[in-house]
Amino acid sequence: MTHKIAILGASGYTGAELVRLIATHPSMEITALGANSKAGQSMAEVFPHLRHLDLPDMVTIEQIDFSAIDLCFCALPHKTSQEVIKALPRDLKIVDLSADFRLRDPAAYEKWYGNPHAAVELQKEAVYGLTEFYRDEIAGARLVAGTGCNAATGQYILRPLIAAGVIDLDDIILDLKCAVSGAGRALKENLLHAELSEGYHAYAVGGTHRHLGEFDQEFSAIAGRAVNIQFTPHLIPANRGILATGYVRGEAQVIHDTLVATYQNEPFITVLPMGEAPSTRHIRGSNFCHIGVVADRIAGRVIVIAALDNLTKGSSGQALQNANLMLAEPETTGLMMAPVFP
Repeated sequence: MTHKIAILGASGYTGAELVRLIATHPSMEITALGANSKAGQSMAEVFPHLRHLDLPDMVTIEQIDFSAIDLCFCALPHKTSQEVIKALPRDLKIVDLSADFRLRDPAAYEKWYGNPHAAVELQKEAVYGLTEFYRDEIAGARLVAGTGCNAATGQYILRPLIAAGVIDLDDIILDLKCAVSGAGRALKENLLHAELSEGYHAYAVGGTHRHLGEFDQEFSAIAGRAVNIQFTPHLIPANRGILATGYVRGEAQVIHDTLVATYQNEPFITVLPMGEAPSTRHIRGSNFCHIGVVADRIAGRVIVIAALDNLTKGSSGQALQNANLMLAEPETTGLMMAPVFP
């Protein structure tokens, strides 16, 4: 069976990444590409690296016949997806890559994103899209909300440890570095090459980053009490990749054993041998996540590190992983490509 697929926001980085991944999927066919700002252009004009693919031209969202679509990926900007998805057919399966349905509490959404939730009724049916931890719910969902790429990386190292009770919940520090593609494709002065290259900087310092809403929601639900981590993201002059370094209190071998037990049957997550640290260069362009555990020289402190590609495992690869579940396809289909190296 071939599933008919639409991608809204096809002219952005995550939209292009979806096209790259789905192009090799044996059971999916891209039949519509929505991109209002690029309507009338071909994918080859907007993304020359995809010119070898036979793809429909980009059109406005209003021009798409959704009655012929089995599943729609929505890769639109935050604050746009709610209005667009609200107008789509109620029987259409949707994977949303924006932040618009990640936070279950509409008040939390307004707090972190600065505007009232525009689709509260839809929020009630949205399933959080961290695949490895919501697999069963995702398989039966109509609307799946993809996680933030930073939020996914941090959760992969911290969720199992919080759930197992092997770390101090009141002393968690997460230091994260993200490549510039995580900021999207829109032109921004601070993302110009001359502004960004040859240095890196912290941003949203002091607890203002929006992905903290996801950490608060997920970690507190697991622990059954409020868990507030200290989180500082940094922007690095690289195109792809996230490296998240967590500093926790616990016993290194117990932490390593907990992560190994959690992920031993997961196809995309690898826990490295004790003492080995991961690198973004080893997961680039793939749907894999590498996790490392290192004992600190200070007794009782442990360093836990995760590396993944923000555009693949952190966004579009995760979206395809979820779509496979929603369409009753093998979860790994179209996603087992090896990382690009060097």
